[in-house]
Amino acid sequence: MANKFTPLSTGCIKRILLGEELGSTPFVLQVIDSRRVNQQKSDLNRYRLLISDGVHIASFAMLAIDLNPIYESGQLSKNTIIRVTKHNCSVVSRGSVGSDRRVLVLMGIDILHSGEEVGSKIGNPDLYDPKGSTLNAAGTQKENYNDNAGASSYNNQSNAYQKRENSYGNQSMNASSSNLNEHLTMPIDSLSPYQNKWVIKARVTAKSQVRTWSNQKGEGKLFNFDICDESGEIRVTGFRDQVDKYYDMIEVDKVYYITKCQLKPANKQYSKLRNDYEMTMGNETVIQECDDLTHIPAIKYDFVSISDIAAKEAGAFVDVIAVCKEASDLVNLTSRAGKDLTKREVTLVDQSGASIVLTLWGEEAKNFQGYEQPVVLLKGAKIGEFGGGKTLGGNAMKLNPDIPEGHKLRGWVDNGGMEGEVKQLSMRTQGNFNTEWMTFHEAKLRNLGAGDKPDYYQVKGFIHNIRSSNAYYKACINTGCNKKVIDQENGTYRCEKCNVESSEFKYRLLVNMLVGDWTSNRWVTVFAEVAEELFGKTSQEIGTMLEFNKEEADAIFNDLAFQQKVFKLRTKVETYQDVPKNKVTVLSISEPNYKDYNKQLLANIQRLTGIHTNN
Repeated sequence: MANKFTPLSTGCIKRILLGEELGSTPFVLQVIDSRRVNQQKSDLNRYRLLISDGVHIASFAMLAIDLNPIYESGQLSKNTIIRVTKHNCSVVSRGSVGSDRRVLVLMGIDILHSGEEVGSKIGNPDLYDPKGSTLNAAGTQKENYNDNAGASSYNNQSNAYQKRENSYGNQSMNASSSNLNEHLTMPIDSLSPYQNKWVIKARVTAKSQVRTWSNQKGEGKLFNFDICDESGEIRVTGFRDQVDKYYDMIEVDKVYYITKCQLKPANKQYSKLRNDYEMTMGNETVIQECDDLTHIPAIKYDFVSISDIAAKEAGAFVDVIAVCKEASDLVNLTSRAGKDLTKREVTLVDQSGASIVLTLWGEEAKNFQGYEQPVVLLKGAKIGEFGGGKTLGGNAMKLNPDIPEGHKLRGWVDNGGMEGEVKQLSMRTQGNFNTEWMTFHEAKLRNLGAGDKPDYYQVKGFIHNIRSSNAYYKACINTGCNKKVIDQENGTYRCEKCNVESSEFKYRLLVNMLVGDWTSNRWVTVFAEVAEELFGKTSQEIGTMLEFNKEEADAIFNDLAFQQKVFKLRTKVETYQDVPKNKVTVLSISEPNYKDYNKQLLANIQRLTGIHTNN
């Protein structure tokens, strides 16, 4: 009769209970019996199955909570044949050496044949114990399995399990009185806000810095870390006292037992993890380091080359491994809320021949040693967009990781890999970030800059005129502050932003120039960094000329007249004194690459005429 049904995966129970990894390979089992194990008052039930592979029986198999509706609808009746598509195997320590028990958690199943259709148990399976081969209810070896003995054993074990469940639920979960490794661990993806009695074992994949806040309700601090096990991943956040208690303890790549956290819906704006929930630590939360690394996967990366980031949307999260080409000096900033910030920009390059800027903040910015040109690994870095270019930000950073990709990248650098031409994706490096070719007339027809966000385009044009009047201003001398200072007319200059007075200042260029192509002209604004590259001199040098030797500065400006350049532009309508004006800012200026420009012209001709070439 059994031949009519899908064959059972004979021997798989023994393999699993001996610790063999079956991976994602599905296997077929038969349900011999089942029962509800959480008899105490609870919002959610847990169900335990007696399952058979035709040769052996496993008495410690738990159904993941997500699968409760299948059980409660009666689909897992006695003799039902199921295909297990996803599972996890947890180890429960029972307090004495050699008494650990493996618990099989069924996390994904398909119903192949109903219990009513099958009608009876298939084969003559024995209750399996990894330490004593096949056992009867008394614990001695046997040749033939007896249904009554097996049921008796199952009932006895279930009662013992229930006592442990009740004890687990009632005992105080604190590090000084309980070792979490003595409890049944649950897979992450089986957790829900309706549970309050669980222990998970997971690896830390990322950890943030401590962040502080201050508002009308008071002040505070927080940090978060991401964890994963075989079943999934989730974010954990701690506030105030939990920061002091656990921040130094938590380390990336280590494994921990965690219990007594509150689950709530995840805020997808700040988390890219594939979980609908996130955890919040509380006063009862317990975290203990775990030395048992079995069944906990290593951190997995899905690396994206820097050149491929150009095509991705801002706000996306990526894993990146690259080399630090250079790092800026530390910049001290003050936020709008008056908070002091520390920032450093790191230029990363990889074998794709592209570079991008990584922005570091706080302690990471202070501690980063760019002169060593380390290999930088970023887990879940967030793509940003600034000035038409792409940037990266994130907290999960490793330096010189001991992984094959890291060693390969270091070898590429040692063999001169960074000496070649690099495509720059970030605005601060005057990069070749992707912007559409356009004429000034086309930009006007398309009403660029009138939307909620700025628009970007590039044009090949001529410099017609550079205004020397108001081409500079006197700025705060403090590093990182470019605020215009007020002349006190007593030999000192005051910066309102920094609230300081000084006898010194620095010149900052703010140049207006008229640029035209064959369709129209535009007045554009050029800020200090781009202007310095155009003039070939520093802001301090040009500012000094304009104030004390204007003729010399005018000669530099006049030499640039009617020179042809490629201008990458940002346009946005801004309102000043109730008058809207389309402000155009130059992001970069470069010499024309006529090969690329001719390709663009040819593409336009083909689009307009419908005539295509084979070249």
